[in-house]
Parts: sequence; structure tokens; C-alpha cells
Amino acid sequence: MNSLFARGPSLQSRLYLALIMSIVLMAVDLRLDGFSSVRMYLSSLVSPLQYIANVPGELLNWTSQRVTSQQKLLAENSRLKSQHMLMSEALQRFNLLEDENERLRALLGSPVRKDVRKMVAELMAVDNDPFSHQIVINKGAIDGVYEGQPVLDDNGVVGQVLHVASTNSRVLLISDFTHAIPVRVARNDVRAIASGSGQLNALILNHVPHSTDIVVGDLLFSSGLGHVFPEGYPVAKVSKIDHDESQPFATIIATPVAELDRIKYLLLLWPTDSPSEPVVKKGEKDEP
Repeated sequence: MNSLFARGPSLQSRLYLALIMSIVLMAVDLRLDGFSSVRMYLSSLVSPLQYIANVPGELLNWTSQRVTSQQKLLAENSRLKSQHMLMSEALQRFNLLEDENERLRALLGSPVRKDVRKMVAELMAVDNDPFSHQIVINKGAIDGVYEGQPVLDDNGVVGQVLHVASTNSRVLLISDFTHAIPVRVARNDVRAIASGSGQLNALILNHVPHSTDIVVGDLLFSSGLGHVFPEGYPVAKVSKIDHDESQPFATIIATPVAELDRIKYLLLLWPTDSPSEPVVKKGEKDEP
């Protein structure tokens, strides 16, 4: 058996023979270009294998690009969502500022006499007592505010200053049951007293005889009597009249023209005969 495998040239001889034949073939191909057609056929046969060998790499590149693109899209989507939220918040603030700007313009354009000094104040707090209609504003003695000073909004009379501190003041609304304001009917100049009812949407006209010429829809203005509220500012509109002959006087209800339940900005007035110089009282507290 060993003699059978030992026949023929040795492995070393075969290696030398292969090297010599390779050198000869290379020389022949270099000089005579005799194997160009063979190389072409061999390349044609091998090219499908090269494409197959490149498939994993191409698939890996394609997958990597898709993953990268998806990550970019997710990041861009997250960024756009954040930007959208920021823009929405900014738009809400701009809408609020626009509304406040319109309110201030309406307030400054309200029917105030040109010779009357005025100042815009802002609401700071509302009294929590349901039986007391009072608010706190951000203007005080250092701004020239004084007790009894008339306060308006862009529609009409709101109330009067009750207490004054150095930097803020307390305002008594016309709807408070302790407040009363002299008024006159715009249609015929009939005078009356409008008192607070304890409800923000109702004033009561006191001691009005049944024969008095007042009808639903009449607009009531400040009469100027009492020297607190200047004459000619809207106060309320008559909304209900009850003539009960068993009672000595008619029951007349009027709705304030000022929006007492949604006060934000107010207008302080200085009539010509009122104090005008800012005065800080010694020892005055910041909260009236």
C-alpha cells in the first residue's frame, strides 16, 4: 500500500514544476497576450460570485442608512414638536397681550373730560368676603390717590377709593350695599340715588315715587351731586321696574354698565377740585 502512494514525483518536485509552469505562462501572456480571452471568460464566470459577495456589505450599508435616516427623522420630529409647543405658548402670551392692549386703549379712550387728570391702575386682589364688594389696586398715596377718589373702567363708574396706603388702595364698588351714588336719567334728567344691592349685577334706585317718569332701558349718569363723582359718567341701565301700589315707592333695579365681575384695569380720576399732589402719609402700611 505504501509503495502505491510513493510512486511519481515528490511533493517538492511538483511544487517546483508548478512554479516553473506559472512563470512560463506569465511570460507567454505578457509577451503574446494569449490568455486575454481566457481572462475575460473567467471574469465573466467570477463576476456573479463578486456580486453575491458584495450583497452583505450593501445590505449592511442600506440598513445603516435607513436607521440613520429614521433617527434623524425622530430627532427632527421631536425638535419640531418642542418648537411647536414653544410657539403655541408664545402665541397665547401674544393673544393675552393683544387683549390687554385693546382693553387699555378702550380704557384711555373712554368718555373722560380732557381737563381731568387720569391714571391707569391694575387690579391686585379681590375681597373674599361675599358680603363686601371691595378690591385692591396697585396705586397708592405716592401716586396721588386719595380717599373718595372716583374709579372707572372703559364702560362707566366702578366705585370710589375707600382706603389709601403708600403703594396700593382699596376700592369700594358701587354694587356694595353700603355704597350709594347720585344719578340722573339721561332721557329727562330725573334725579335719584342708586344704592348697591350686594350683587354685582344690580343696583337699587331708592325712594322713587310710582309717578316718576323712569322706564326700562333708561341710562343713568352720575349727577355730580355729593362732589364725589364728576357729572356725566355712565353708571347703570334700568332693567326692571315693579309698581306695587301697596308699597309707597316703586321697586327699580338697574344693571351697572361697568363689568364689575371681570375688572382688570381701572381708571383713576382727579377732578379739578380734588387733591393732585402725591402725598405719603407717615407710618402708612402697604396694605389698606
